[in-house]
Amino acid sequence: MMEEYFTTTTTTAIAIILTAICTYAVLITFTRIAGKRSFSKMSSFDFAMTVAVGSLLATTILSSSVSLLEGVIGLAIVYLLQISAAMLRRFKWFKELIDNTPLLLMDGTEILYENLKKARVAEGDLRSKLREANVIELKEVRAVVFETTGDISVLHTDKVDDKLNDWLLKDVKR
Repeated sequence: MMEEYFTTTTTTAIAIILTAICTYAVLITFTRIAGKRSFSKMSSFDFAMTVAVGSLLATTILSSSVSLLEGVIGLAIVYLLQISAAMLRRFKWFKELIDNTPLLLMDGTEILYENLKKARVAEGDLRSKLREANVIELKEVRAVVFETTGDISVLHTDKVDDKLNDWLLKDVKR
């Protein structure tokens, strides 16, 4: 029974190899058509696209119940949705529907505890991000933003007189 996990037939191995090569070629082609945003992490929608493509590739390559053509059709639909979403993002109502809003976690040295709670970010996680950004004193911090991707950006300087340009926080919810 256990040996089933360590063996395969020549036919199955060849099918996996050919399917992998073909789906990889299709993936490269679709990505060239759709653009680099297909694998960006600029929004949760973009992240979902990346996960969906990975799942479709794995299923198409390794599952005998999904044909190569079915996998290619699935990939085409996901890429079509990504292109459509990119075009519809030009409309404010659609952008607000699918994109998260960045959230301010620190305004200068002030920690915004309500926003930490909204973002479900622990104070320890915030400290960790400040350390990653090489902040050694809180007075260096100008702002900390929970981005639409789930990343945390730390805007800081060691120059006391440096002010944060308001443009950088234009769409950030306070």
